[in-house]
Parts: sequence; C-alpha cells; structure tokens
Amino acid sequence: MPVFSADNLIRFASELLAAGGLGQHEAELIARSLVDANLRGHDSHGVMRIPYYLDCARKGEVVPNAEFEVVSETASILTVDGHWGFGQTQAKRLAERLIEKAKASGVAVGTMIHCSHIGRLGQYCEMAASADLIAMMMVNNHGAICRVAPPGGKAPRLSTNPLAVGIPNGDTPIVIDFCTCVVAEGKVRLKTIAGQPCPDGWLLDSEGRPTNDPNQLYADPPGSILPMGGSQTYKGFALALMVEIFSGALSGGVCAREVPPNQIGNCVFMLVLDPEHFGGADHFRHEVSTLVDFIRRCPRVEGVDEITLPGDPERRMLARRLAEGIPVDDRNWAPLAKLADQFGVRLPPEV
Repeated sequence: MPVFSADNLIRFASELLAAGGLGQHEAELIARSLVDANLRGHDSHGVMRIPYYLDCARKGEVVPNAEFEVVSETASILTVDGHWGFGQTQAKRLAERLIEKAKASGVAVGTMIHCSHIGRLGQYCEMAASADLIAMMMVNNHGAICRVAPPGGKAPRLSTNPLAVGIPNGDTPIVIDFCTCVVAEGKVRLKTIAGQPCPDGWLLDSEGRPTNDPNQLYADPPGSILPMGGSQTYKGFALALMVEIFSGALSGGVCAREVPPNQIGNCVFMLVLDPEHFGGADHFRHEVSTLVDFIRRCPRVEGVDEITLPGDPERRMLARRLAEGIPVDDRNWAPLAKLADQFGVRLPPEV
C-alpha cells in the first residue's frame, strides 16, 4: 500500500485534474478538497474519486469552470443554479456567499441545483465554524441513483442523503457529517474496488437479505444500503426522507423517482446562523464550552480512556496523516496510476 505526503498527493491530484481538462485554479481547489478528506480519514471522498470525476467530465456530465448563476437573492436567501459545475467549486462559492449574508443579517439560507458531487459536507460546515458561525448542510443526489430501501422494502428508494452540522468551539469545532444510512456509498465502492467484503450490517441484496458482497449493491436488480438505525426502525429512513425534501423539493431541484431525469449530482440545502444575532456570541461560546467540558468529564466505563465528541476522530487522523502520510490501497491506486500514465503525469514519491 503506497503512502504519500499531503503536499505531494495534492500536487499529483491537481496535475491529473488539469490534464483531464480542468483549469489550474479549479484543479488545485478540487485536489485540496479531496486530499483534505483523505487527511481526515474519509478516503471514500478522497483522491479515489478522480477517475470518476474525469470520466463524468469527458462525457459532458460535469462542466469545468461552470457558471455560478444566482437565480434569486434577498438579504438572507440565495438560490443558485450550478450548471453542472464541479461540486467542490460551486459549494465553496455557495458557502462563502452564505457566510457573508449570515454575518450581516444573522441568518442565511441557500439552495443549489444542477451541481455535481460536492465531496465531504463537513468541509463547508468547518468553513462556517472557523468564522464563528453555525452551519447545517444536506444534499440528495439530484433524483438519480437510489441506494437505500425503506424498512420492509426490497428495492432502494432514496440516496444516501448526508447531513452535516458545524458548531464553532474555538480550535475544536463540533462537526457531525454522516449519511442517513449506515455507511456512505463511497465506502462500499472502496470495498468493491479493493475486492474486500463489507462488514455485517451494511448491505441487503435485491431480495432484502443481509449480504457482505459489495457487488450486490450494483447488481441488476440492485441491492441496498441499510438505513441508519437498521431496517427495524423508521428513524434513519425518516431523516433521509426529510433530507430528500429539503434538498430536492425546496431547492427547485429533483427528488428520487422511478426514472431519473438527469445524471447523478447534488441538490444542496445550506443554513448558516450567527449566534451574535440570537443569544449573543459570548453567551453561545460560554454555553458550548461549558457543555463540552461537562460531557468530557463524564465518568467512563472500564477500558475507555476518554470521551470523544464529533470532530475529534478527524482531528486525530489529520495529525497522524500529516505526520506519517496518506495510505492509498493498491486497487484504488491502480486507476490513478493508469490515468497518470495516460496523461503523462509523473507519479508522486512515496513517503
């Protein structure tokens, strides 16, 4: 398994994307976003996405340097058409505009349609948290491929519908970022490429039976990923349903349906709040830090060294991979090396 420094992997990813038709600025922006996901342990949203992104661009399903069209705007609302631009580019633009609006008015809500895969949602919530703002973000997959069956169902009816929330808390923001099913589809894809079985409790086959074979998710007819909480409760699927409606219906985009009207992408909903305009920024900081301290001082069961909160595992992985490098398993590295050979891009040195 090759291991690379973050800087070398960013340079390599940027060169691959540029060779695939992106402008230098956009290639570097996306490369940094992907490697940022790798650094935090979310390899399913890292550089393994590059072959897929470039294939979409080759087919015209994703547009380099696409227009960021503001469809309507008020002091606190922004609706955008991303014109099938690269998701990391368009989502960053949306987040930046909403952060500005929230600072001015206290509340900003934005939606975006016709956008390709935006990557790790936590990245944009972290942007808001670093500006001392609260953010919530959710996406569907623009009415395209379904991956999650409802409890009792055999056929998938919703996408993985992730949700992220970022809360400012000094140098240790509280960030949740998870799919409303038990695992991100990208992690199943990683297992498929690596030729590895999935753990128990991830997948059902097309007959609704538990399976460890990741290929079953992509079979014809397809299997499904279990909703968060499993198939015996509606809690996870109900949350996924709300994400579908906020992202697809409210945005003016598309919800899941029998025959998708467009290629896979993301409809986006994002909310940004400034605590200063509510109970006050100082009060908010005090209450959050006091709450965090109260939780961390919880008596621990035997064998548990510390209480962790959302965002802690990613910060630890970031420190570790910055020091030791980013591993990429051989089967996920092979398509990247093949692209490099095709484009004449030099492979990065290993750590």
